[in-house]
Amino acid sequence: MIFHDPPVLPRGFQCASRNCGLKPEAPDLSLFVSDVEAAAAAIFTRNHFPGAPILLGRETIRAGRLRAIVANSKCSNVATGQAGLDHARRMAGAAAAEIGTTADRVLVSSTGVIGVPLPIDKIERGLRGMSAELQDDPRSGALGIMTTDRVPKVLSSTAGLATLTWVAKGAGMIQPNMATMLAYIFTDARFEAATLDRMLRQAARSSFDMLSIDTDTSTSDTCALLANGRAGNVPEALFQEALDAGCTRLCEMLARDGEGATKLLRAIVRGAASDNDARQIARSIINSPLVKTMAYGADPNVGRILMAIGKCLDCTVRPEATDAWINQRQVVHNGIRSAFDEDALRRELRGDTVDIEVDLRLGNGQATAFGCDLTSGYIEENAAYYSS
Repeated sequence: MIFHDPPVLPRGFQCASRNCGLKPEAPDLSLFVSDVEAAAAAIFTRNHFPGAPILLGRETIRAGRLRAIVANSKCSNVATGQAGLDHARRMAGAAAAEIGTTADRVLVSSTGVIGVPLPIDKIERGLRGMSAELQDDPRSGALGIMTTDRVPKVLSSTAGLATLTWVAKGAGMIQPNMATMLAYIFTDARFEAATLDRMLRQAARSSFDMLSIDTDTSTSDTCALLANGRAGNVPEALFQEALDAGCTRLCEMLARDGEGATKLLRAIVRGAASDNDARQIARSIINSPLVKTMAYGADPNVGRILMAIGKCLDCTVRPEATDAWINQRQVVHNGIRSAFDEDALRRELRGDTVDIEVDLRLGNGQATAFGCDLTSGYIEENAAYYSS
């Protein structure tokens, strides 16, 4: 899959971001707009404490039609009760008034600190006149949704005559059960909402569902896919291939930018008794603090990989049939530590990508999980997150 450099937005889409006073200076409010109504699908967090934007979004997306997405950072509008839901509705209404549509065609997202009232007056003032700043560079929209992200996450590619663009944020509180913290996908291909929903869920299963920074599922997770049809029809299989590839690439970007992270970790499991076993074991490896710190310290302690596999008690594992590799260097054969060049592996582990491959030699199940190393930077970032 070839990705554009620099990324672009599909035909008919524009975005903007600005500072509305939630942050001292950086952009904290983003608006994404299609010039015509778009078919739309979205999937949301399964956390039992969903934010007000999630509650409203589940209602809004039922129509399968959107004109815009409005999102703010710094405050997640979670655990704010009826007032929070009223504020989310006001946010949708203000965005709708700015672009000339109705509130039920605007998806709302908020990200940031939990349990703080949304400063809706600042957001409403910030949205006024924002349509005049809409532009074609997707990076502009990405800036307003960043929280602890070090870099904006933006990708674009093509499927036939259509363009697909991914805009996302997320660096912590990430182990989604459906998507990532905030991820928006825009395309000028033509599809019905039901088809978009099916394709989005398929893409999420092998990408966002397999992403974990810290095992924590956010209260604000939202992933939306909008298709305005400007490019006409695209074969579904071709579009699905592009969608899957972009979502996977986006997961790697999110994992690489995890809070305090210095490395991207990938756990590739094959030969499992089932895909579900492979998924559970891959995530166990990625989520293990001991595997994460092994990667950070460039310490080839391969026993930690075996531990992470072995603790998946509901999975079928035969130790005597298990093989493992780190960055293509075999470190376990038939459940026994292999003889390998430790100094060479230490040098490889100092790079910015660590691939852990496991072959269980039991069946055809396979899965890949995405994560990052664990450093003191993660602790420093989160020890005073609320206070900062």
